[in-house]
Amino acid sequence: MAEHQATVSPKVAQPYWAKHAYEVLVETAGRYNAVITYSELADEVQQRSGLHSTTQMRNWIGGLLADLAKVNHVRSEPPLTSLVVHKDDGRVGAGYDEALRLAGEHVSDDPDERENSAAAARLECYRHWGADVPDDAAPTVHTRTRAPRERATSTRSARPARTPAPVERRGAVCPTCFMEMPVSGTCPNCD
Repeated sequence: MAEHQATVSPKVAQPYWAKHAYEVLVETAGRYNAVITYSELADEVQQRSGLHSTTQMRNWIGGLLADLAKVNHVRSEPPLTSLVVHKDDGRVGAGYDEALRLAGEHVSDDPDERENSAAAARLECYRHWGADVPDDAAPTVHTRTRAPRERATSTRSARPARTPAPVERRGAVCPTCFMEMPVSGTCPNCD
């Protein structure tokens, strides 16, 4: 937990939040069938970093998750963003789509397709980061998702959940310090 607290813009805090978000999600992946909500992740990275923002989470969480997806891709790791879900229905949001794009997979508008892909990725995360996973484990949809999905099948007219759009980045993200690198591809912090 950070000792000093500061209010900053998301742009300033993003590299620090990314490092803490990676740690939080690795901890989450270490517990079989664990997930974390967008708001829980946002609160935790602000608390751990000591950097808070008055900007609404929905305006910056997408960029944070896009950075994490890039780091996981560069490191050939399963996408930790599959562990981040909406608190109301337990589903991943559009923040997970960047992981699909980076993996060269089809990005569907169908929330069931997205959730099935995320369930498989979550299982990979649990195995990769040492959770106690049963040998016969299969991808499962989070428990908060099961009931709403069954109701949603009969009522397809439900309004889709709003999710934040990823923040566009010019350069790659350094897999060591999570800073956006210059176009040269050499991280000035780690070089």
